[in-house]
Amino acid sequence: MFTETDRRPPIPAAISGPGVVGIGRRLDPAAVLPIGEGLAKGGVKAFEITLGDPDAQEAISRLADRFPEGSELLLGAGTVLDPGAAEAAIGAGARFLVMPHLDEELVRWAAARGIPTFPGAFTPTEILAAWRAGASAVKLFPSSVVGPAFIREFRGPFPDIPLIPTGGVTLESAPGFIAAGAVAVGLGSWLMAAGDAGTVEVRARSVVEAVARARSESAV
Repeated sequence: MFTETDRRPPIPAAISGPGVVGIGRRLDPAAVLPIGEGLAKGGVKAFEITLGDPDAQEAISRLADRFPEGSELLLGAGTVLDPGAAEAAIGAGARFLVMPHLDEELVRWAAARGIPTFPGAFTPTEILAAWRAGASAVKLFPSSVVGPAFIREFRGPFPDIPLIPTGGVTLESAPGFIAAGAVAVGLGSWLMAAGDAGTVEVRARSVVEAVARARSESAV
């Protein structure tokens, strides 16, 4: 179990600041650079490339060449299922790891190396286990099934566990999740706009602005 003496990797500012993670699935490696540019120009500073297809590692590598560590776009890998996949993604340039499930050993493996992880969980028991294993935040997945009300109720007994709802999040639903207490939201196919960089930029800006408004209104 992760203890108070261990060092939990913090949530990267690129995620906690804008409050949005762009999620790219099955993208053509040739299209990822324009998409990355569009996200960054629109204010989304974190880009997750999901593994599971032959081109994912190449896509991460291409992005890492354009957006090295410390630049305007933080790269991550999603659908990370085991340490082997995690090591390959990090070697390609990923700086955070996202999982659709909870693997406590994988979370501990990454935390021990200072790598922020966001494991997927759906119940309070799973979320707490992910946090205790050393997750930087927990990906509530699939969040569209439970909606913002889950986050609001969960934060009563667990106010210190940051959640990132993902799965079916839209421009319309994102503000509700943020108002309920989510630290960020993850958006995929809608934000990727079928690879059209101009539309990606416009949509990125709109969701970042929506998140900022929700935070401001919640603080009043």
